[in-house]
Amino acid sequence: MSERTGEYIGRIKGDEHQASLDELFERFNSSYSGLKQEEVVRRLAEYGPNVLEDTGKESPLHKYLKQFWNFFSILLAVGSVLAFIAEWLSPGQGNIYIGIALLVVVILNSTFTFIQEYQAEKIMASFRQLIPPKAKVLRNGKTEEILAFEIVTGDVILLEEGDKVPADGRLIEENSLKVDNSPITGEAEPQLRSLRCTHPDILECRNMVFSGTLVQTGNGKAIVFGTGANTQIGRLAILTKRTSSVETPLRKELNSFIKVISSIAIFLGISFFFVGFFVQDTFLLNLIFAIGIIVANVPEGLLPTVTLALSLASRRMAKRNALIKQLESVETLGSTTVICTDKTGTLTQNKMAVNSVFTGEGYLNVKEKQKPSETLIRVAGLCNNSRIIEEPPGYKGDPTEGSLLVYVNQSNDEEKLKLVYPRLQEYPFDSKKERMQVICSTPVGTMESYLKGAPEVVMNMCSQILTADGILPLDETSAELIMNEHISMAESGERVLALAFREAVDVREYENDFIFLGLVGVVDPPRPEAKEAIRRCHMAGIKVVMITGDHPVTATSIARKVGLYDDEKELELIIGSELAELSSQELAGRLKAPSIIFARTSPVQKLKIVQAFQAAGEIVTMTGDGVNDAPAMKNADMGVAMGSGTDVAREAADMVLLDDNFATIVNAVEEGRNVFDNIKKFIAYILTSNVPEILPFIAFVLLALPLPMNVQLILAIDLGTDILPALALAVERGEGDIMHRSPRSKDEKLLTSQVLFTSYGIKGPIEAIAGFFCYFAVLRDGGWVFGQDLPFTDPLYMQAITAFFAAVIVCQIANVFTSRTRRQSVLTKGFFGNKMILLGIASELTILTFIVFNPLVNIVFNTAPISMKYILMAVPFAIILLFVDELRKLGVRKNVKIVRKLMEW
Repeated sequence: MSERTGEYIGRIKGDEHQASLDELFERFNSSYSGLKQEEVVRRLAEYGPNVLEDTGKESPLHKYLKQFWNFFSILLAVGSVLAFIAEWLSPGQGNIYIGIALLVVVILNSTFTFIQEYQAEKIMASFRQLIPPKAKVLRNGKTEEILAFEIVTGDVILLEEGDKVPADGRLIEENSLKVDNSPITGEAEPQLRSLRCTHPDILECRNMVFSGTLVQTGNGKAIVFGTGANTQIGRLAILTKRTSSVETPLRKELNSFIKVISSIAIFLGISFFFVGFFVQDTFLLNLIFAIGIIVANVPEGLLPTVTLALSLASRRMAKRNALIKQLESVETLGSTTVICTDKTGTLTQNKMAVNSVFTGEGYLNVKEKQKPSETLIRVAGLCNNSRIIEEPPGYKGDPTEGSLLVYVNQSNDEEKLKLVYPRLQEYPFDSKKERMQVICSTPVGTMESYLKGAPEVVMNMCSQILTADGILPLDETSAELIMNEHISMAESGERVLALAFREAVDVREYENDFIFLGLVGVVDPPRPEAKEAIRRCHMAGIKVVMITGDHPVTATSIARKVGLYDDEKELELIIGSELAELSSQELAGRLKAPSIIFARTSPVQKLKIVQAFQAAGEIVTMTGDGVNDAPAMKNADMGVAMGSGTDVAREAADMVLLDDNFATIVNAVEEGRNVFDNIKKFIAYILTSNVPEILPFIAFVLLALPLPMNVQLILAIDLGTDILPALALAVERGEGDIMHRSPRSKDEKLLTSQVLFTSYGIKGPIEAIAGFFCYFAVLRDGGWVFGQDLPFTDPLYMQAITAFFAAVIVCQIANVFTSRTRRQSVLTKGFFGNKMILLGIASELTILTFIVFNPLVNIVFNTAPISMKYILMAVPFAIILLFVDELRKLGVRKNVKIVRKLMEW
């Protein structure tokens, strides 16, 4: 510990909750207006940034060693040991090379998978840095927004709803501040804060805020006394090693797939070892056979290929403004059946502007900048937590409040307003009460209460109205007229707020006797791309549900404009108050409607909606941007946060939208479907070659043939010729009908009966027949007769297995082409549509050329040069493979059309 760090820690005495504020400011050499910039620079240099070292992070070495602990690696290691045993029993038969080769395969496979996952982690970390945590501080008496790691002791931080507290601090100001301390104390219920010392234990004392906790409601200011490792959470991080995350559905699927394939390999290896022993009674030969069966069944390149596919998909999504926090979440999007989306900023442009103002004097001409009353300006500017900035859109904070502030600034300076009418107390917006109220002092020494909220709520609290003739009683006729104007504004797609005020005698929250000032209509135009995105969702069998706090009329107006529904008969409109009364069964029945809108809904009710959809068997993607959205997002199968949203929402989400755009979610769904499709494509591709790899060993045992393909050549296929084509399939663009299909079932497996039938029942046997045809052609031309013994060192035998190998490679070239699609004809894909495929084919032909014609490589693989005619003999089989798979796809498409027609009927 350095002397400077020791000096810093010495300032933290553990009594920060009990010391007076003056004493704290003196101790940390600060003031209510914050630190000066030069002092900040000095402290950063002395004590370092406000960051935590991730003590629970696995070391790269540990991660690397974990790659060896999977079924595939264990099986290959066992195969290597068996090969070394075979070499020990009978030296000089070449088994030592097989043992070394298998050992190298285990090391290379684990190394490649580690590199892919390590790079993927780096990519994810770089994505997260695109939205670094920020904080507001007072410096030189001015509010600044800085990166959270730049905070130093003595800084005065500003806390608002939705913020993550960036450092440990003592409150110096608070307005209905409520903080979720569960990351520190484990308390599930958010706790109200106070300026008083309420408990001798610093963690229980309500005048403290701690790094990593979340601001639920209200706002406040605090002086920072602990940063980085010298915070409560920093000490916990040093003492506690964080544990690993839960397995994703895709990871479980891969593990299941590995176990199934490995079980097949073990079963076949052991079974045919004993069968061969009884048939040929040759222990050594059957040991080699068991090794071959195991190696032939294991798709060695699967894990690194899957990791690469997910990594590439997440990169593509990042370019399209969707940041995935965990690689395997990409695939979860593909099975989404319901998207619950907010309206503001997601379906609309989030460019809110005041469009109309209705007062007791009638409508004001907003475009001509007709000025409203000074009192309305005061309420709009002071009952507001946004602030004016120079950068677009001109404000910082809630878009609705921001648009009001921009409107106020046309007539008055909001900063001057705040100085002349200082805020004494705030009662923050509450989704249940649907209003916000502030108490301010006036220049003449009195107090006033300013109210803003939903028109129906504010109207119930008003008894008078401000008109051109002064303040008059609010009678039923006037109230009905106002509410009719409210409906009219909402029907045009405006979000409508009512403003009111009254005199105050103290700083309590008032419930009645307000004076109505006017209605303000804020318009947020729909995003031009939203309609097409929703149309694509409907085509893909995905239900889009709008959940908004707006008036039902405003919500239905926007929903109609973005194509959420066409026929009002198909629309199910559920209002928040109605939702609260619905039983689970009643709600489940109404969720079956084709189009659903939830209006005047509180964020807390989003969780009820998500759970209702999930109970009905739906896979739910939930969007959100606020603190209260976090529970619903976390509970959803896929949580999607807005990039402009709160830290809390972004932390709860699986994906963050940098552009807050609904169309980006749809693009991500398409990418998720494509990833799952591509994984199935390269699984089908690599499993196909298992058949011509396994059948030679079965023929060797049951028919006493010279072994048609050795272990070295199997490895040459699995880790040589198949790798680049499989990777090429991982980056294949989606098929044209990928967003015309219904969402896949959450129970659908990677290894389905269709995939197994395609690989093991259709394409694999064709490749095996091609291999045996070329193999026997060489043997026949060489004068071999059935039953004749043929040593492994015989040139004819070496040529025969070379021909078998070449035939498999030629057919695999056809296989990689036809594997580019699962349903559509491969002819719909351009020949140059995926240049990686061409690179993969070039790699196959290059490896084939070396293994056939290079003398040094011939020694390693026990091969020999052959005439081109034997290689070309496999071409008709490759064409048959293409033709048969095209017929299979045609059958699949016809069945899909029949099913769709039946469903429509």
